[in-house]
Amino acid sequence: MSAEKRKESASSAPAGAVVKRAKADDTNDSSALITLSTERSGTSNAIVGTIKRTSSLNSPVMQLTGHEGEVFSCKFDPTGEHIASTGFDRQIMLWNTYGDCQNYGVLRGHSNAVMELHWSRDSSQIFSCSADKSVSIWDVKAGERVRRWKGHTQVVNSCQVARRGPETVVSGSDDGCIKLWDSREKAAVQTFEDKFQVTSVCFSDAADMVFAGGLDNEIKVWDLRKKAVAYTLSGHLDTISGMSLSPDGSYLLSNSMDNTVCIWDVKPFAPADRRVKVFEGAPHGFEKNLIKPCWSTDGNQIACGSADRSVVIWEVSSGKILYKLPGHKGCVNDVDWHPKEPIILSCSTDKTMFMGEVKPTQ
Repeated sequence: MSAEKRKESASSAPAGAVVKRAKADDTNDSSALITLSTERSGTSNAIVGTIKRTSSLNSPVMQLTGHEGEVFSCKFDPTGEHIASTGFDRQIMLWNTYGDCQNYGVLRGHSNAVMELHWSRDSSQIFSCSADKSVSIWDVKAGERVRRWKGHTQVVNSCQVARRGPETVVSGSDDGCIKLWDSREKAAVQTFEDKFQVTSVCFSDAADMVFAGGLDNEIKVWDLRKKAVAYTLSGHLDTISGMSLSPDGSYLLSNSMDNTVCIWDVKPFAPADRRVKVFEGAPHGFEKNLIKPCWSTDGNQIACGSADRSVVIWEVSSGKILYKLPGHKGCVNDVDWHPKEPIILSCSTDKTMFMGEVKPTQ
């Protein structure tokens, strides 16, 4: 289970091709990608010069290849210097964000597809959940698993780590259970049971509540102190596929297989109808993948993958689509926003990831 650097091969070059995106205001998808070889283009930089750069990436768009199966989850670490990605091939791959986006490590140990991962606050650990019914903690520097929790009886679809206090982990599974794990304990410290499979979980900002969405189209908000459902967020018409809490902790973002992305007011004393906004434009497909949305670092934009192979970015205030980024050749399963720069990261069933620059918000 030690960290291994992938063998260099033609098929596994970390960024074998650099893809240049046209100007941000170019809305014609068919002309929005200009592909240039990193070394053999033999052309001047005239095209690149017309693109106003907004980040420290080597290119406006970088493609990361190396996974041997569908990629289900990808995340920047809190520093923005590193990326972790995982999926059907059971491997957690570690990448450098900058330079040639080198793959510098592989974490192995899960015996089935890894569904979701998250970094710890200090970037030293990764938390993951898997179809092998387990939740794990990995030591990034040592390249090994330091904790494996068993307790779920079916696929663990989602996990999340608390923003404050002890780094408690919550997980949701097809067995209908929501479990809380403490890194100092060998077994779950709390378990809540639902009648339906749980497909997505998320902590509140203070980590005193857990949001759990599932096959019944609802998001139940569990009060960890009272050990009961405090309230329910109803409005989606199909399975909840992913959730994300806003940077300020006041709003919850949810994606559903009803082809809508919603923002909910989760402040303690919000109105009875907590659904604030509904966004459309990122449809699900027949695969019914658990597509996860994300917030921009400043909370002014949201992003979500789509079965139409694009990454959709909306402006929160107006609800309008700012970008529909092409490039992937399969369903886009997860997106993440760089913590310090206007960069969006996406991963797909096409076994690849893209990092792309977007316009910084004013």
